[in-house]
Amino acid sequence: MQTQRLLRSLVPAALALLLAPVAGRAASPAPVPRLLSTLPLGGAGGWDYLSFDAAPRHLFVSRGDRVLVIDVDANRQIGTVADTPGVHGIAIADDLQRGFTSNGRSASVTEFDLRTFKPLATIGGTGENPDAIVYDAPSQHVLTFNGRSHSASVIDPARDAVIATIALPGKPEFAVSDGAGHIYDNIEDKSELVEIDTAANTVLHVWPLAPCESPSGLAIDVAHQRLFSVCDNRLMVVTDARDGHQVARVPIGDGPDGVVFDAAQSMIYSANGGSGTITAIHQDDADHYRVRATLATQVSARTLTLDPKLHRLYLSAARFGSARQPNGRHTIVPGSFAVLTVGQP
Repeated sequence: MQTQRLLRSLVPAALALLLAPVAGRAASPAPVPRLLSTLPLGGAGGWDYLSFDAAPRHLFVSRGDRVLVIDVDANRQIGTVADTPGVHGIAIADDLQRGFTSNGRSASVTEFDLRTFKPLATIGGTGENPDAIVYDAPSQHVLTFNGRSHSASVIDPARDAVIATIALPGKPEFAVSDGAGHIYDNIEDKSELVEIDTAANTVLHVWPLAPCESPSGLAIDVAHQRLFSVCDNRLMVVTDARDGHQVARVPIGDGPDGVVFDAAQSMIYSANGGSGTITAIHQDDADHYRVRATLATQVSARTLTLDPKLHRLYLSAARFGSARQPNGRHTIVPGSFAVLTVGQP
């Protein structure tokens, strides 16, 4: 009996020893990313959002009055989407083989072919200063979020026309879709978050984001229904998309304007243009988050997009001059505009 009891006591211990290395390997986090390369692009004009088309592996970079198209595997520019005055964002509709740009200066949207990059139509009649732009796959509609009009314009690409306008409670910033008929948008001047029903084209909910100040970038974890808003007071607020309650607050860097979620690695990345950093945040579970690292990028690199296959981040930036423009912004060193690639070594 003593021998049997001894054997019974040894078996669990032996199993624990055998399984310990396996568990350790499964729990080990992904390597911390770093700046891998800088692709000089030069040229004149401002910049805002970037978008990544995963299937052909093309990066779309807003650039004043045009959109630059980069083949990320070849690390070179392969095309330009022309005539997009004051472009802010680029929405990708792979099922339609179409892209759409929000043209802030002309209150319009440029529709273009994702294969040839040639403009196909200019859709007027959006609200003033369309900023963020999102494609909603369930409805096959495109929504622009109009900064000066405090509204969202709903576009039907089949008709190349604005078919509805949704009133918003303040100035909209970045927006994301859950792919199931809901779009979420940060309201910058009210520090709020809105949920839109894209079937009815109505606002379902308005949720407070305080103590967040001036929320800009927004990302979504669809599986856990979590929203990540980055704020001007160096804070990221995590919101439950089901009922709007806040589940976490995480410190980030200065001057954020973009954030992405890498679902495969449970990582959130905030681009902090003021401090020239990325805050890398690990999602331990749906309600718990911790800063893993602060990565050096470049001052002015405030927006970003994700390559989900290689887990790389792409940011646009330029060097600031010492003088200031009449609007108070720094001058830009001529020819210094570039795309930065951040990834794992």
